[in-house]
Amino acid sequence: MLSTAIKAAHRAGKILKEYFNKSYKIESKDVISNLVTEVDKKAEEVIFRTIKKDYPTHNLLSEEFGALDKDSDVKWIIDPLDGTINYAHSIPICCISIGVEIRGKIIYGVIYNPFGKELFTSEKGKGSYLNGKKITVSKVSNIGKALLVTGFPYMTSKYNQIPAKIFIEFVSRDIPIRRLGSASLDLCYTACGKFDGFWEYNLNPWDVAAGYLILKEAGGKITNFGNRRYSIYEKEILATNGLIHNQMQKIIESVIRKVF
Repeated sequence: MLSTAIKAAHRAGKILKEYFNKSYKIESKDVISNLVTEVDKKAEEVIFRTIKKDYPTHNLLSEEFGALDKDSDVKWIIDPLDGTINYAHSIPICCISIGVEIRGKIIYGVIYNPFGKELFTSEKGKGSYLNGKKITVSKVSNIGKALLVTGFPYMTSKYNQIPAKIFIEFVSRDIPIRRLGSASLDLCYTACGKFDGFWEYNLNPWDVAAGYLILKEAGGKITNFGNRRYSIYEKEILATNGLIHNQMQKIIESVIRKVF
């Protein structure tokens, strides 16, 4: 299955590169800033075809298509273009994400950034790799020396404003933060030690399925904001190198208490 995921990611990557910085159809989904492009759909189609050829009886869950349930123990969780807004503005910070869930556990993860030529792969129990080289999380143990990354939800509400308030709290402590616009790459870059911690709210399974495994297998830690066991089907994620996890979680928790 890992080889099929890699094959599908490479094929979708060719489509992303083919249409990059060119003219194509762009639409809005639930809100005007939540975009979907013709390229998202073309990449999704080639991923589906690749998987169906090798595993025709497996379930599929993808951002644009939705769910295809064939009553299988195996589910492929796909984001054909994570970072659509970046892509639509010709910013080459985006990727393809493919995770494979078997009986409720993520077993394989592949994330491919065709512009940076970065192929992240992982198999449960066998570590994580970038272009075939094993990766591990950073060794930073003091949050004051950490580099963090985050993202913000499209829709606003009292709870959705919490990530912004958390952002302000971290910034007020002189902790540098980046916002790349791709949760999948945020997780991968935390897995290989570029970032030390990541948090975000209002994500979907296709945003995190592959990245979750890649970070875990690289030695990282993932929980929800309450420091409880994480599921890719819930909305909030705190992912770190493990060493600054409790420090980040306490800061996040203090902000949430103030809001509620």
